[in-house]
Amino acid sequence: MSNIHFQGLGVALITPFCSDGSIAFDALSQLLDYQLGSGIDYIVALGTTAETPTLTKKERAAVVRFIVEKVDGRIPVVMGVGGNNTADVVDDLRSADFTGISAVLSVTPYYNKPTQEGLFQHYHALSQASPLPIILYNVPGRTGVNMTAETTLRIARSCKNVVAVKEASGNLDQIKAIIDGAPQGFHLISGDDGITTAVIQMGGIGVISVFGNAFPKEMAWLVESALKGNALDARNKMERDFNRLFHLIFVEGNPAGVKCILHLKGMIENILRLPLVPVSEKTMLEIKEELGRFS
Repeated sequence: MSNIHFQGLGVALITPFCSDGSIAFDALSQLLDYQLGSGIDYIVALGTTAETPTLTKKERAAVVRFIVEKVDGRIPVVMGVGGNNTADVVDDLRSADFTGISAVLSVTPYYNKPTQEGLFQHYHALSQASPLPIILYNVPGRTGVNMTAETTLRIARSCKNVVAVKEASGNLDQIKAIIDGAPQGFHLISGDDGITTAVIQMGGIGVISVFGNAFPKEMAWLVESALKGNALDARNKMERDFNRLFHLIFVEGNPAGVKCILHLKGMIENILRLPLVPVSEKTMLEIKEELGRFS
């Protein structure tokens, strides 16, 4: 599938839980209806925001099947497939059921801190094993290693089924170097809600968003406006309306902040799986006060 399908707004979907800790599929269904009716361009399942490390393999499969069936081909679904053991990720790519999946999103290996050569070899192995296009995911704040622009472009040139990078380094110089040096057919997607318009102005094709879980229509408008050349107006409006919430949803980690918003909107229980916990009472009150501006 052409990577043009990953232009625009992708939403990194949360996983709602019941009070007993099980997956709340009714809430997930409601959340998907909310997304599908709000003009988003694609869904990302089993990303960081989904608390994927706390889901069992059986649960991960069940969540993906549920999302694919609910979406029913209306928009693309991207599936997170990553890890810090290359052989395990390769095995997952060769054995997973990718029915209804358009691409895979694969995070850089975390914790064991590979070199740039190690990162290249990791993604080269994944490229050879994957039956689908791959979106790289660089998020050094979580993984402990930054994939440089040089390494990203080396992968893009060497692995033809690697079609994009979700770049969440927050380094605009690095982002610009990737966009400027990208081979034909390879694109950059913002991994940070707060710099979406800046990235699009530089030549990025959109964002994979956390904020879009709670405000999909607003984020879809922001991205569409920026892609049409109205990035400055879009940024000014979003900063005026949502700058405080952009900060609050990440102040105690992701997805605790966005789950708090969705809970206050009456869409989910405010439950996370350990080692993650809900935001503090102080942050919840601040979020509630800010949400009151939109009621």
